[in-house]
Amino acid sequence: MLLERFLWAKADEVARLRQQERKGALPVPFSGQRGDFIAALQRREAGVPLTVIAEFKQASPSRGPICRSLTVEEAARQYVAAGAGALSILTERRFFAGELDFLGRAAACCPGTPLLRKDFIFDPLQVRATAATPAAALLLIVALTPDAALLRRLREQAESLGMQAVVEVCGKKDLVLARESGARIIQVNARDLDTLRVDRHACLELARQCPPERGEIWIAASAMDRRDHLEEAARAGFSAALVGTALMQDGQPGAALRRLLRGREEGHHAA
Repeated sequence: MLLERFLWAKADEVARLRQQERKGALPVPFSGQRGDFIAALQRREAGVPLTVIAEFKQASPSRGPICRSLTVEEAARQYVAAGAGALSILTERRFFAGELDFLGRAAACCPGTPLLRKDFIFDPLQVRATAATPAAALLLIVALTPDAALLRRLREQAESLGMQAVVEVCGKKDLVLARESGARIIQVNARDLDTLRVDRHACLELARQCPPERGEIWIAASAMDRRDHLEEAARAGFSAALVGTALMQDGQPGAALRRLLRGREEGHHAA
């Protein structure tokens, strides 16, 4: 199963962190200023349906290589100039060609922009390692950690270290666990992580059937690649959308983000 492969892909990282812990050599938490992730998600720009979290993504299991011609610095600068509210940075190496140091590099060229570490995180030591970077938030995926108590522990640990936790769900069962864990930021992924099948309408329907509760902030992820998709998500109750492949695939992420935010004003929809 693909989820098992994702867990296997992180085994070496977790083992290395445990070895560092035994030696008392875990990385020290970042002492600089992290961007305000929640404020970024709640901010509304005039004429924009919702906040876009623009993603630096060089490859994926479903697409293979997407864009290897841009550095994280180049993409981050383009995204911020084009109106991204926050940045998602893939740090998983085996499937997404990511690196943990992408976070520090993006922060150095775009200070103050909130960064989300997107990876397969399921161990407290991974949260500790994330805290050593300038990340303002990290991703927790219910399908990888289908245990409300563990999700709560990881979320609370992240918050105690000055970060937010985005808890990702793919359906009602996941949503129940996310809410039981006390999740405040809920990301609904239209892509099933086990089959990689995408159903954007199911993502929207979940928000309509189980609308965001008081204090929750919802993010729509995957298949949000046109202006009207953003508008539909906003009407369904989402505060933000995370977009990666549609922005990166042509090697001009800034221009693609402008088209996405403005719809047909710049000639055509992002694809």
